[in-house]
Amino acid sequence: MRVALAQINTTVGDIWGNVERMADALERAKEAGADLVAYPELTIPGYPPEDLLMRPGFIEENLSALHEFAGRVPEGVVAAVGFVDLDADLYNACAVVSGGEVHHRYHKRYLPNYSVFDENRYFREGSGAPIVELGGALVGVSVCEDIWYPGGPAREQALGGASVLLNISASPYHRRKGAFRERMLGVRASDYGCYVVFCNLVGGQDELVFDGHSVVFDPEGGLVARADQFKEDSLVVDLYPDHSLMQRLHDPRPRKENPERAPEIVRVPGYEQRSAEPVEPRVEPSLSEEGEVLEALVLGLGDYFRKNGFSRAVLGLSGGIDSSLAAAVAVEALGPQNVTGVLMPSRYTSEVSNTDAAALAKNLGIDTQTIPIGPAFDAYREMMKDAFKGLPEDVTEENLQSRIRGNILMALSNKFGWIVLSTGNKSEMSVGYSTLYGDSAGGFAVIKDVPKNLVYRVARHFNVRKDREVIPDSVLTKEPTAELRENQRDTDSLPPYEVLDPILEAYIEEDRGLAEIVASGFDEDDVRRIVQLVDRAEYKRRQAPTGIKVTGRAFGRDRRMPITNRYFERDHEE
Repeated sequence: MRVALAQINTTVGDIWGNVERMADALERAKEAGADLVAYPELTIPGYPPEDLLMRPGFIEENLSALHEFAGRVPEGVVAAVGFVDLDADLYNACAVVSGGEVHHRYHKRYLPNYSVFDENRYFREGSGAPIVELGGALVGVSVCEDIWYPGGPAREQALGGASVLLNISASPYHRRKGAFRERMLGVRASDYGCYVVFCNLVGGQDELVFDGHSVVFDPEGGLVARADQFKEDSLVVDLYPDHSLMQRLHDPRPRKENPERAPEIVRVPGYEQRSAEPVEPRVEPSLSEEGEVLEALVLGLGDYFRKNGFSRAVLGLSGGIDSSLAAAVAVEALGPQNVTGVLMPSRYTSEVSNTDAAALAKNLGIDTQTIPIGPAFDAYREMMKDAFKGLPEDVTEENLQSRIRGNILMALSNKFGWIVLSTGNKSEMSVGYSTLYGDSAGGFAVIKDVPKNLVYRVARHFNVRKDREVIPDSVLTKEPTAELRENQRDTDSLPPYEVLDPILEAYIEEDRGLAEIVASGFDEDDVRRIVQLVDRAEYKRRQAPTGIKVTGRAFGRDRRMPITNRYFERDHEE
């Protein structure tokens, strides 16, 4: 049996545009001689549709699109299509389509309600574990989360005789997730003695990025095929159902179990097995962690612009690592002709920062403007001299400079219709090392979920990938500084990032307690101060622009903490 995994980039709400994308993939699959074509989860409405699911018109149009697409699927070809079903309530569903008809509607059983997921808000849990009979092959169909659990529909289908487990998915990316997902799917295949066919969504949707990375595993748990990461792809694979039978004859474990219910057998008329020259399975190489993060940032930013109708970006270039990486990502995503860098020097800006910013812009091939902030800063201080009479300069004057820069960028945005990219990283956002309405101002935060040390690693990887020094070496080696006062360094306010980032990861991503973090080898005073800074900065993060999730737990929909909150974990001795 020949299977085509249509790893396509859908857009939430673009129902008929998604159908056309599906139709294009269907034509490619037919040309390749595919018997079964798999599409990602909620292909027709896009994923995640969120509160669009509260609109009856949206549901009805999605159902109309399913029937229209079904009319394009000829007899002899079967398509597994993600859609929203309405049957007294809403279901996250997979339709089995062939010969112009919908032959079965499978309803997702395991609804994730953790991390970025909120499916219990919208859907009812389904039931059953259907097996689609295609000639001599029995194919179990499920949706995303259904296969992440050791039991459930995949187990019932395998015990019911399925030789292939097909899972359509919209599994969002974070670093290291792809390798973990492959391990899980390989275990499912070997445990059940079945082929596991996993078709995943690709593309950016607000802060989420879907990495594609569709895969096929054989009944022994070996990787057969892997699609591209972060790109649309059509992965065509030949499956041999008899291999599943042979595996089961040699593995007695499933004989000790019985299905809790007999799976429903869905027979699709008109299907005939065809003989064809075998296709060579394709295994695309896996990217490094830095490569994955870079591709996720590029895809996320590019899709945010394309899908929302934006065309040009503007960002401040300070000569530092954060703005340098953000600019590099923007050029990769949008093209150099659609990126403008703005140099906004002050009396505290070093000559090397100006030189580095100019060199970066030249290397990237982007337009620049230079707008010194000195006159505006002097005007503000003159305006405020009576209100501030007798008071020394402090962080107030530092933040004024940042807000002047934010105003300049927003003025350019208003005048020319450009979208401002803010350039703060996760380490800074975690501890509130940013200025409200200043460097945090913007329409999209490119690296808001990238810790500082990872920023350096991704920047170096960018240069290696380009095989030249695009981001100047001096940017990668000089000490980080905001340059808002004389001789300022980030370490004046924070521990070194080599210390800060592991503490932040333990507290934010792993939810480890203060005492546990200290016990792992960190200075207690550092940990206490950092934890307090993170907690106090929640109000700032709530006002920050959206940005791309790349870590296991990002701020926003992934980590939901109250702003008004008096809880602080104390040591047991206290």
